[in-house]
Amino acid sequence: MHTSSFQQNVLEELDRELAVTRKVIERIPDDKFDFQPHPKSMKLGQLGSHIVNLLKFKQLFVEANQRDFLDQNAPKPPPSPTTTAELLTRFDQFSEDLRQALRESDDQKLTEGFQLRRGEQVLMDRPKGGALRIMGLNHSIHHRGQLTVYLRLLDIPVPGIYGMSADEMGGF
Repeated sequence: MHTSSFQQNVLEELDRELAVTRKVIERIPDDKFDFQPHPKSMKLGQLGSHIVNLLKFKQLFVEANQRDFLDQNAPKPPPSPTTTAELLTRFDQFSEDLRQALRESDDQKLTEGFQLRRGEQVLMDRPKGGALRIMGLNHSIHHRGQLTVYLRLLDIPVPGIYGMSADEMGGF
């Protein structure tokens, strides 16, 4: 019988999702960073940066006990990349930082609480592992889905995510 820890399961899922997300980010053309499918939508470059910067947010869930959005001393995200190569460099670094934080954690630490706050207002209060899965992985998967729609609208072949894409199958 094979037993696996929660930490090991999250690392395995993270590795799979990161590999797929990297394939999607690789498709972003440098000359389309300003593409915006709707006035309420993020620009393509902003969306790509957000997906990458969420990796640091996930690391925070593992390493810290809280994050207050009103804390003026909290680290600010670095300036947004302006090329796909810069996005990928940051993605690779932030991915490795997150993996390392998870490897240094364990099931016990991942059951400790994490709060997302805005001053006195508690926006989220759950175990670190739950925060990582819900606000981390699921959040990134949501935005990766948005990114694939942007690619489709730009007629850029979409890589397979959970199986082959229509582009990989030759269309429908």
